[in-house]
Amino acid sequence: MSLCAKYGYTPDKEAIGHQLDLIAASLEKIATPDVLKECFAIMDLTTLANEDTPCSVAALVEKVNAFEKAYPQMPLPASVCVYPNFASVVAGKRANPALHVTTVAGCFPTSQSFLEVKLHEIELAVRGGADEIDIVLALNSFLAGDMAAAGAEIKASREKIDAVAAELGRPVVLKVILETGLLVSPEAIAEASFLAMENGADFIKTSTGKVKVNATPLAAWVMCECIKAYYERTGRKVGFKAAGGISSALDAVCYYAIVGTILGREWQNKELFRFGVSRLANQLLSALEQKTVNFF
Repeated sequence: MSLCAKYGYTPDKEAIGHQLDLIAASLEKIATPDVLKECFAIMDLTTLANEDTPCSVAALVEKVNAFEKAYPQMPLPASVCVYPNFASVVAGKRANPALHVTTVAGCFPTSQSFLEVKLHEIELAVRGGADEIDIVLALNSFLAGDMAAAGAEIKASREKIDAVAAELGRPVVLKVILETGLLVSPEAIAEASFLAMENGADFIKTSTGKVKVNATPLAAWVMCECIKAYYERTGRKVGFKAAGGISSALDAVCYYAIVGTILGREWQNKELFRFGVSRLANQLLSALEQKTVNFF
């Protein structure tokens, strides 16, 4: 039995398209200052560049530290997201512990390596200070039809995170990136969503930002419907993260509206909803200030 059949879910592209058209037509009305601030507060402010250095990552964190003083009326971003070797830099430089340390791990962005290597990288990231770990679904197994192997990698990652986190005495969040642009069909996106949730994902995330097609409203809609179906069956709330190509305030508002429409107000907070972004922060600030802002 497929996981979609297990949860009684079939993506309806026509109905989804109609709903997305309605949202697109109302974005300007939805984009109030309060909503824009909420979108800012759920950002994982991200730098995942080949040229990242300890100094450049520290400089980004210092900007976030300075932001609290420069914009006291604004919330902080939810986290700073970096490569795993920079977890300690973010942890050491952040002025406010409410700013989480997020790292990609598990041989991001391809997940093409030995499971032992992935798990060791995850452990090092958590020990380095990561509050949240973003891994990539093992597409080498999933696309070959080996759902059991793909699920087992997520479960092993969950177990490694929990073991190290328990030793350190703090919780650590697991986000699983589905790389929806490579899954292509709504049915495959749904299967991957259920697979990740069943094996311990705290969040399911659209994309790495490293492939041609990243976050799309269609993928987000399907993933959120799967989260709803999973919650109705199990009672466990799983978060949603959109990442890759979200560069304008209205892009963010579109995903905010999708989450609100399907999952409701209780999901529209940083505990259950995130954006993975590098450019969005300045766009949201510019929309709020009604002038061009280049703070980050």
